[in-house]
Amino acid sequence: MNRFEKLATGGVSAAIAAVLFVWGVGAGAAEDRVKVDDNSFKCISEMTKVRHFYVDNLSGKLAETVAVATAGKGDYPEGSVVQLMPNEVMIKQNKGFNPATRDWEFFWIDVDKNGAKIFTRGFAEVNNRLNLNCFTCHVKAEPQYDFICETGHGCDPIPVTKAMFGALQRTDPRCKGSDVVTAEDQESLRQLGEVVKALTGQK
Repeated sequence: MNRFEKLATGGVSAAIAAVLFVWGVGAGAAEDRVKVDDNSFKCISEMTKVRHFYVDNLSGKLAETVAVATAGKGDYPEGSVVQLMPNEVMIKQNKGFNPATRDWEFFWIDVDKNGAKIFTRGFAEVNNRLNLNCFTCHVKAEPQYDFICETGHGCDPIPVTKAMFGALQRTDPRCKGSDVVTAEDQESLRQLGEVVKALTGQK
């Protein structure tokens, strides 16, 4: 998968990002941060699937992460990785690292058959492929869901179907067999491409 251009944060999202920067939110000491580098990411299907998304843990607390994800509510432990599509990742930093995001750090990564490379990371300033600011979407989740957006959690709906998410997951280029794409997944990816064009102004 090719690198997607970094999309500028606009409007209210930019204002929120600026305020958080001034407040120093997200300025936790580097030594207190869960270590995350390009090697921290792997084929999405090698993670643990819970409903329609995948989870992992970088701090050896996978069972705790899976328990919260399965319950559908509660606070995720540090090191938790939550991923819905190959390029977008949420990772739970140490407690108190960034109160505004409940310690979640957002990542936009490039992926290809050789692995992953962090394109951008942060707290209030990261946008996704659909030109949506991660923070302004996830902050609307009700407290008991710990910033996780699912149907009924309080987050705004997005124009992406579960079929589209599934197609992206199954075509993660880091995964074996990802080059075999069914006709159904091809159609879902085509429809997703139209959604991306409409939201980002691409032609």
